[in-house]
Order: sequence, then C-alpha cells, then structure tokens
Amino acid sequence: MDCRVLGQLAVRSGGRVGCLTAPKPRKVLALLLMRANLVVPIETLSRELWRDEPPASAQTTLQTYVLQVRRMLAATLGLSSEEVARDILVTAADGYLLRVQQGELDLHEYSRLAAEGRAALAERDDTLGSCLLGKALKLWQDAALVDVRLGPVLTVEVSQLEESRLATCKLRFDAELRLDRHHAVLCELSGLAAQHPLHEDLQAQYMVALYRAGRRTDALNAFQRLRRTLLEDVGLEPSRRIHSLQRAILSSDPALDHFAFLGAEQPA
Repeated sequence: MDCRVLGQLAVRSGGRVGCLTAPKPRKVLALLLMRANLVVPIETLSRELWRDEPPASAQTTLQTYVLQVRRMLAATLGLSSEEVARDILVTAADGYLLRVQQGELDLHEYSRLAAEGRAALAERDDTLGSCLLGKALKLWQDAALVDVRLGPVLTVEVSQLEESRLATCKLRFDAELRLDRHHAVLCELSGLAAQHPLHEDLQAQYMVALYRAGRRTDALNAFQRLRRTLLEDVGLEPSRRIHSLQRAILSSDPALDHFAFLGAEQPA
C-alpha cells in the first residue's frame, strides 16, 4: 500500500488507485491517515465532519463513511471488506484506527527522514544532515491534503505540518549555507521568501545567500522589502538580529562568509 497526504490525498497498491470522491468520506480517510496507527476518537471525526453541530444521525452516518473507506481500501488492495475491517481499518472502543506499515505512508517517511537529518546536524554532520532533510522535503508534492476540504481538525493538523516543513527547510538551508552552497539554494530560497514575506529566518537566509553570491544590492533590497512588509502588515520593525544583518551586509562583514547567518555559531 502506498498512501499520500503530502500533496493530493491518494491510496495506491499494485497499480490500482483508490477511488473516493465524496468530500466527507475523503475527510475521514485523510484524518485517519494523518493519525495512522493511532485511534481517532469518534468525537474527533464528528468535529471534523460537522464542526460543533453534528446531526442526530451522526454516529450512523459516520459508520457509513467508514464503510465506504473500507470498500475503497478493499478494492485497491485486492482484499475483502471483512479483511480490511479486521486488519487495516479497525474499529476501536471509541473510534477507528487505520494501520499502515513502515514505508507505506509519505508522512511517516517524511518524519523519519527529518528526524534522522536533525540527528545528523546535532552530530555536526552538515553534509549528511542536509541530504536527509532534502530527501524528506522531496516527499512533498504540494501543500498537504491540497485536494481535501479541510474541517477544523484537519486545518490544525495541516497547519502544524506546514510549520514542520518550514522548520525543516530552515535547518537544511542553514546546513547548505555552512557548506558554502549558497548558489545551490538561492533559487529555492527566493521562492520561499516570496511565499513567506514575514518569515524573518527565511528572509535572513535569503539575504545571506544573495550577499555571498555577489548580489549585495539585492540583499539590501530584500531587507527593505521585509521592513516595509512588517511595518505595513503588523506595525513592527524587523528584529535586532535582522537589523544587525543589514549592517553586516552594508559593511561587508567577513563573518557573513563563515556563518549561516549573523549570530549563528559555526559547528566545531
């Protein structure tokens, strides 16, 4: 089984693709996959489907949606619905549990590779750490569950996952800059900086990469865009660290050639 949530929701097996088109059963499948191998309480599923106003028939309707998901899994995996109910999408005391094996869910693979990458960075191995983090990020095909109508529970789950993705990007960029690979990440940094104009860490990394690429004027322009956006959107100046980075760029501080960004410590 090959399950995807880091992009479009998908379940595949042996060339067969799961077909589940109705919005609410897709929400049930998405939430079960986001919490794969954990029991998802009926109350949580109900909140995702109907917010705080479940119908009187909510439990029966939810059972119908779960049955539809089981039938899809059975058709995709070449199993009977009974086998799926017994071994894969299991009824628990107060909810449902969707079992996946190692390597079957892209979210689990992302989490594993990101954790291994962070561990390598903690051991001061930037080359291995960046490689592992890069593999983790390549599992993302688009925004998580991009084709699912998110309810309140999935909205929080996807938001937390996006924060994890950005944090993983930041760690990888730090490692790449320490390895003096600013040219390799400049294009990617440019895109992310444009998508997240208020994210000071990404903007700082972009400014450093531009400076190291010999584009000091562009780096200073990036600072001015950040400052203008912060003032217009939230009424705040950039942090002292960002102002310090601007001064370092203006003075061509040699430290910018040796650190991932101003104030970061070079690994021993």
